[in-house]
Amino acid sequence: MRKAAILLLGIVCAGLVPLLAQETAQTEPPSATVPALTVQTGFTYSPEGRRDPFKDLLAGRDIREKNAVGEEQFFIDDLILFGIVKTKNVFTALIGQPQGFPMFAKVGDRFADGYVLSITETQVVLRKTHERGIPLMRPRDVIKEITEEL
Repeated sequence: MRKAAILLLGIVCAGLVPLLAQETAQTEPPSATVPALTVQTGFTYSPEGRRDPFKDLLAGRDIREKNAVGEEQFFIDDLILFGIVKTKNVFTALIGQPQGFPMFAKVGDRFADGYVLSITETQVVLRKTHERGIPLMRPRDVIKEITEEL
């Protein structure tokens, strides 16, 4: 009986040796299939044809704190003169925009295609320096006058 138990134990061990060899071969991972984990300390961005959201859009441009009388929005030919106000010997023009919103303009205030040259009691002289975004060779003066209604 003892011989039979040793023989049975030898057969079982002989059968387990190939199974153990297969498991060790399968558990050893190939280095090409397992991705390596890396820790990045900084952020990188791949635009792939898109704009970089972290890039400063105003880099290299002068930013004006005072956007004088809608400098890039209104054209001199579209303005309507409603009236002129005098305070402390300084004239200020009440000008209407195409949408109907009134605004005050002083000498030197800029528009998209020019600026206010002078203001008197009855008229505003606007100097037009651009036409459709192209600088004019000789600036042109546009006079807006107040007419008396009867």
